[in-house]
Amino acid sequence: MYSQPFNLLCNKADLEYGGRLPIHVRFLLDELPNIGKIPRFEKLVATIRSREMSACVILQAQSQLKSIYKDDAETIQGNMDAVLFLGGKEKTTLKDISETLGKETFDASNTSETKGNSPSYGRNYQKMGRELMSIDELAVMDGNKCILQLRGVRPFLSEKYDITKHKNYRYLSDANPKNAFDIGKFVLRKLKVKPDEQYRYFEYVQPEDELPDEAFDDFPMDLEPI
Repeated sequence: MYSQPFNLLCNKADLEYGGRLPIHVRFLLDELPNIGKIPRFEKLVATIRSREMSACVILQAQSQLKSIYKDDAETIQGNMDAVLFLGGKEKTTLKDISETLGKETFDASNTSETKGNSPSYGRNYQKMGRELMSIDELAVMDGNKCILQLRGVRPFLSEKYDITKHKNYRYLSDANPKNAFDIGKFVLRKLKVKPDEQYRYFEYVQPEDELPDEAFDDFPMDLEPI
């Protein structure tokens, strides 16, 4: 099922639009490791962008991606032009982020003093390096902050966006519960039959080892236009 939109849009781009879709299509793959493994996904993310498509992979931790896609996880991550870290405590993710941020240098000075018959005093200056943000610092990062890494640009720390200030926030169910999508009504909506149209009628035959008829009382009759 997940492969179909990728395949259909790639064929559409190649056969009808000369290799690029006229309107950019973005796949929001929230909780990617929990929706099952998408076949050849590591190759898809590398080829779809030339056809005016992109994929936003959303994870709780990088270890989830590795548990599903194994060795291909690094290929998938390598094809992502941007990485947005919102916070977390998973060690693999924190280690990768810390290494990507790189190091900073700072000046250190040491003083020494010897007392006795021949007292002496010394001071030493040197430059040292440390991680820009260590693993423990990332683990306790302010919840209102995030780290964005763009290809070709140094990573930077930023404030998280307050969605309540967005002009379309009023359309979300968070702003008004009446805006919540009712999947039950969507699935159970019935087709309106027009008098001048012909339809094929499909009847479901229940095998003896399946659910009783009462279990299907809420499902509408399936009609398909000819």
